[in-house]
Amino acid sequence: MTAAKVFIFAPADPTGETHKKLEEQGCDLVLGKASWDTPQGDNESEVAGMAQGCDALMGTSIRSSPITRKIMESSDKLRIVAKYTIGVDDVDVDAATELGILVAHSPTESNWGGVAEGTITAMLTMLKKIRERDRYLKEGGRWRDPKLQGTYFGSRADGYPGITIGIIGLGRIGSRVSDLMRTWKMRILATDPYVPDSKFAEHGVTRVDLPTLLRESDVVSLHVVLTKETRRMIGAEQLALMKPTAILINTSRGPCVDEVALVEALEKGQIAGAALDVFEEEPIALEHPLRTLGDKVLLSPHMVSSNIGSGLKPGILWATDSVLHALRGEVPDNVYNKEVIPRWEARFGGKSVWQRKP
Repeated sequence: MTAAKVFIFAPADPTGETHKKLEEQGCDLVLGKASWDTPQGDNESEVAGMAQGCDALMGTSIRSSPITRKIMESSDKLRIVAKYTIGVDDVDVDAATELGILVAHSPTESNWGGVAEGTITAMLTMLKKIRERDRYLKEGGRWRDPKLQGTYFGSRADGYPGITIGIIGLGRIGSRVSDLMRTWKMRILATDPYVPDSKFAEHGVTRVDLPTLLRESDVVSLHVVLTKETRRMIGAEQLALMKPTAILINTSRGPCVDEVALVEALEKGQIAGAALDVFEEEPIALEHPLRTLGDKVLLSPHMVSSNIGSGLKPGILWATDSVLHALRGEVPDNVYNKEVIPRWEARFGGKSVWQRKP
């Protein structure tokens, strides 16, 4: 039986269980380097060399060497690139589609659910002044200080209208955030050109355009994938529309926000604060001005989905099964670039790697 060649460009299974499963099914594995998950260096040529002759590529995020056209073109047998994560911004999806290659991702609830919970945690931390109250007492504050008053979120029977949260992107994460906040009796706005009106109604949110959302929201939260349309979708023009009392939360992708414009808006008081789990360049530089803005910012090292009880394991299992399906000539259930499926089926459908001639 001919072996299938699988390149795990960014391994993330410390148990080795999924590696063993692939090997038991007749796969020869090529393992990448942990150092490729850092933003330093350019390892495209080395990665392309290791991908030569491979039937499948898989792994978690790969920072220094995204899966480029050159890497995918290094094997004319390549069937699938499978990510352990939701995001595929480190894969040239357009090139994969042109080449007839499936790109699979792993939108597991353990991942996107954790992002939704982390988003709400960031909102509570900032608007309830959790950090400030804690520090005040630990640094010798006598007792209550009016400056430490938090924000009441929900509407009330006494006429208090509550705050408005604006959700940019009503996919899995944005929908979960809206579901979790509905019981707080907040006004929830959302914008998403790819979602039907029925989904807005299902999750109890009001559909508006982006400028309206920015003008009327007290909290603006991004939940989008990184595309040509969303790259730097929040810049100086958009920040200028926001309330001076509003905060911006970004737990999606760093390049969706123009950080230079954000820093300027925070320094000038155009907006009150920002909570960021992601950055344009990661890790964020030690000298980055965002590190100097004190309580105006809440920063996290791209770990909002990293939680006990979740993690990458479900995504690793899903990606492994996807690779095995593709190697058998079957379309997996988590294809990101669905438009490529007809072409892929014409080439590989029903054709198992293990049935070809050596």
